[in-house]
Amino acid sequence: MTASSASNPGTLRSGRYAIVGELGSGSQADTLDAIDKLNGRAVAIKRFQVRGAKSWKDVELAEREARVLSTLSHANLPVYVEHFEEEGALYLVMEKIEGETLASIRRRREGLDQAEVARFLADAASVLSYLHSRVPAIIHRDIKPGNVIRRRDGSFAFVDFGSVRDQLKPEGGSTVVGTFGYMAPEQFQGRALPASDVYAVGATALALVTGREPEDLPHRGLAIDVRAALGVGAEPWLVRVLSSMLDPDPDKRAARVPTTGSGRRSAGSAAPAPAPGSSDDWRELRDRGREQRRQLREESERLRREIKDQVRNQTRRVRRGSDWHAPRSGFYPAPLLMFVAVLALTAARLAAFAAFRVLMPSLLLLLSLPFGGELRRWARACQQVGVETDRGLRRTLDAVRGRMREPEGAVQDRESDDFTPEPAKTRVQSPPRRVQVDLEPDMDAYREPEQRERREQR
Repeated sequence: MTASSASNPGTLRSGRYAIVGELGSGSQADTLDAIDKLNGRAVAIKRFQVRGAKSWKDVELAEREARVLSTLSHANLPVYVEHFEEEGALYLVMEKIEGETLASIRRRREGLDQAEVARFLADAASVLSYLHSRVPAIIHRDIKPGNVIRRRDGSFAFVDFGSVRDQLKPEGGSTVVGTFGYMAPEQFQGRALPASDVYAVGATALALVTGREPEDLPHRGLAIDVRAALGVGAEPWLVRVLSSMLDPDPDKRAARVPTTGSGRRSAGSAAPAPAPGSSDDWRELRDRGREQRRQLREESERLRREIKDQVRNQTRRVRRGSDWHAPRSGFYPAPLLMFVAVLALTAARLAAFAAFRVLMPSLLLLLSLPFGGELRRWARACQQVGVETDRGLRRTLDAVRGRMREPEGAVQDRESDDFTPEPAKTRVQSPPRRVQVDLEPDMDAYREPEQRERREQR
């Protein structure tokens, strides 16, 4: 089926969608301009011809795009409506985003000024943070000017999830998809990482500023020479941001899109953009520190209540006295010793939480601003150490508590493990008996056998 003109529109889904034109055409699918007759809103319908697919992998990508988009909800992403199959084609219906693609802007020999680039980077940072924080992380894999729309209000929307990867590959590797010039080097090896999307955003921004394709820009080794590409008059913050995003080594590349804080400025603002990390990075660290302090307060309050309950229970046991019996086997320390052990383990958990999950990660995050993203990975590793330490201390604490509770149920355990019906018995309490033990050695044992025999005869 082909899109008809506006005077004689075709329809889909039993007449629900009226096709009024074509928005674009790609190697795998066509995008149709349509009207949803149920509510009169404009929609974009992506049509994928299953019969014309080169391989089942193309069909899988089309189905994956519909599945992934149905789970997303973000202001800078398309709004999913529905997807269906009709006459041998797959259709994905989304709300139409009014605006113009960055590829169309480039075709008019226009570009983005530095204020618009800052807004683009801010919107990209928000979108990628949302996608990469999902479990598992969603990787777009094909960010380029043709897949970014500038809305009328100046914001940017990211479309076309036909190359998205939303699941881990147990066997390793993935299909090589993307656009040459905007693909990160590791994508040519079939390794798509969250940092690969960061590279694509940087390449898109650089192409919009320079008006040239990334492969046509000056290179230094495998890396794009951002300073030479932007020229002498480029803002230092823009050179630093794009250089960190376009590092060919994914381990050295920026883990996320650096925000400049300029995205809020209007397009005509003449104020210079601040250096990256001057405001938003510190604001993020401040918010993260507040969240960690809140978690520390909640954990401290929980441990305080736990210690208070333990003290109350131990006091009751000590007062009763009768709850402490000799166990069947092994040795159980005194109640006071057990209480001290529980108190020490609880204090150790609190100290480990504060050190490994709050203080050291915060310090490493602060140091990562001047020294790079390597310290951020150490901060995450430090938090993992804190989690493992807390897990071990918690197991030890549970074991100690279980040992404390075992004497109370020892009699019940014996009755449940070895239960045999016996006649009722009556226990009679008798006074204690005194037993006299003769410790004097037997001197007869040292006498000669004849003397001992003579004595026995007498």
